[in-house]
Amino acid sequence: MQRPLTGLNRSNIVTELLAGITLLAIAIPLNIGYAQIAGLPATAGLYALIVPTVVYALVVSSRQVVASPDAAAAALVASSIGGLAAAGSETYATMALAQAIICGVLFLLLAVFKLGFLANFLSKPILVGFVGGLALDILVSQIAKMLGVSIDSGGEFVEKVAGLVGGLGTANGWSILIAAAGVVILLGGRRLIAAVPWALVVMVAATLFVVVANLDEAGVAVLGEVPAGPPALTWPVLTWIQWLALVPSAIALTLVTTAEGLLVSRAYGEKRGYQTSPNRDLFAFGLGNIAAGMQGSFAVGSSTSRTAAMDQAGSRTQLPSLVLAVGTLLLLLFGTGLLAEIPSPAIGAIVAVAILPLLGIKDFARLWRQDRFEFVIGAVCFLVTLLIGSIPGILVAFVLSLVNIAKRAAAPAIDVLTADGDPQASLLVDAPQGAMTAPGIVVVRMAAPLFFANGAVFAEAVKTAVTTAGRDAVHTVVIDMEAVTDVDVTAAESFESLADWLDDNGIRLAFSRMRVEARPRLERLGIIAGQPVFPTNRAAVRELSDHPTDSAP
Repeated sequence: MQRPLTGLNRSNIVTELLAGITLLAIAIPLNIGYAQIAGLPATAGLYALIVPTVVYALVVSSRQVVASPDAAAAALVASSIGGLAAAGSETYATMALAQAIICGVLFLLLAVFKLGFLANFLSKPILVGFVGGLALDILVSQIAKMLGVSIDSGGEFVEKVAGLVGGLGTANGWSILIAAAGVVILLGGRRLIAAVPWALVVMVAATLFVVVANLDEAGVAVLGEVPAGPPALTWPVLTWIQWLALVPSAIALTLVTTAEGLLVSRAYGEKRGYQTSPNRDLFAFGLGNIAAGMQGSFAVGSSTSRTAAMDQAGSRTQLPSLVLAVGTLLLLLFGTGLLAEIPSPAIGAIVAVAILPLLGIKDFARLWRQDRFEFVIGAVCFLVTLLIGSIPGILVAFVLSLVNIAKRAAAPAIDVLTADGDPQASLLVDAPQGAMTAPGIVVVRMAAPLFFANGAVFAEAVKTAVTTAGRDAVHTVVIDMEAVTDVDVTAAESFESLADWLDDNGIRLAFSRMRVEARPRLERLGIIAGQPVFPTNRAAVRELSDHPTDSAP
C-alpha cells in the first residue's frame, strides 16, 4: 500500500501549494452552487471540502483525482430526495446525510468484493444521456436564478420550465445584468487566461457590486447568513422505511461515481506514469462518503473539471486537496461574513457555465455519426431522466445496456473457413459464400460463446452454409470451437436440433480447437456425444477428407 502524498518532494512542494490555492478558489464558489442545486444550505457544500476531502486524499491510490460533490450528483440528490421530503426541511437535510452514508457502504462493498466492474454497464451513451438529462434540469433552475425568477427548484422539469416561462414578467433587471456579466467573464476569461480562477473573480466582483450599490434592496437575491464554525460530528436519525427509500438513489449515485471516478483515475495514472488501484479508489470513495454523511454534507464523487485544472496547474499529488481542506476550514472559522452578500445570479452564472459541457451536445453529435442505435440509447436515457426522474433513468439505462449487449451478441461473426492448398496456410481465412473448406468438408467458426440469443442463429447459419455449398456435396461439417467459452441450456437445445438435421441429411459432425476447460460442460449438455474432436482445423480436414494428399491443409 503506497504512502499518503506519494510523489511529493522538495522540488515540487511550492507548485503543489500554489495549485492548492487555485483549487480553493475554484471549489468554494462551485460547492456553494452545488449545495443549492441539491436543496441544501451552503455549509453542506463547504463541509464536503474538509473531512471527506482529507480522508479521500490520504487513502486513494490516484495522485491527482479531486473528490467533491459535482453538479450531476447534486441534481440526483435533489431529484431523489425531493420526492421523499420537502426541500429545505430538517428531514430533507437528514436524508441527504443518510444517502451519503449508504453510498459509502456501497462503495466499501464494491471494494471488498471487487465489484467495480458493474459500473462497466454504464456505457458512454448511457452516461451521456443520464448526466445530460440531469444537467438540463439543473440549467433551468440556474437560468431562473440568473433572471431573478422564483420557481419550485424541487419540482419536475416540466413544472420548472412552466414556472420559468410564467415568471418572466417578474425578472429582475439587475439580476440579469449581474448574470450576463458573469457569463461573459467566465467564458471570455477562460479563453484569454485559462489559469485564472474566473469563478472566484466573478463571485468577488459581483458581491462588491451588490454591496456598493445596495442591490439587495433592489430585489437581487443574496446567499444570506452562513453559520460560522467547523463541521460537527452527527448521525442521521431516520426510520428504517426512510433509510430503505434512499437505497435506489444511493445505488445510482454509487454506480455513476464508480464509472466516472475509476475512468478518470486510470486516465491520469496512464498519462502521468503511475499505477492506480480501482479497489483502493472505491475504498477511498466509501470512507469519504461516510465522512460526508457524518459531518453535515452530501454524497461526494470525483470532479473531472477540478482534476483537469490541477493537472494543468502542474499538480501530481494530493497536497492541493489538503490545502483546500485547510483553506475551507479557515473560511468557515473566520470568513463566513464575506459569503452572506454573494448574489444568487452570480452563483447561477458560475454553475450554469460549469454544467454546460455536461449537456453532452458534442457527444450526442458524435454518437449520431458513429452508431445510430447507441445514439437512441443515449437519447432515451436523456428523456427518461429529464421527464420521469433520475432513478427511472438509471433503470432504463441498465435495461438498454442489456438490450445493446444482447443485440450485439445475437449477431456474432459466423464464418466458413477456406483452405488454399498450401500446407502452411491458415484455415482462419473466410471462404467466399457458397464455398467449401475442402472437398466435401465445411469448417464453420463461431466467434462468440453460445447462449440463448445466438444459439438458433448459429444453427441456421450452419444449415445455410451446407445448403449453399450443396447439400449432396457436403459429407462433413467441422465446427471450430476456439471462441466458444461457454454454452447455456437454450443454445444446447438449438445445437441438438442442428445435429439431428445434419444426421438426417447424412452429414457427419466433428469439432476442432475446443477449449479444455469448456469440454466438460459441452459433454454434460450433450453437445459432444461421441463426435471426433481435433486439435486443429488442419488436422480435422486431413483426417476427414475423402482424398487426402501431401499438400492438403
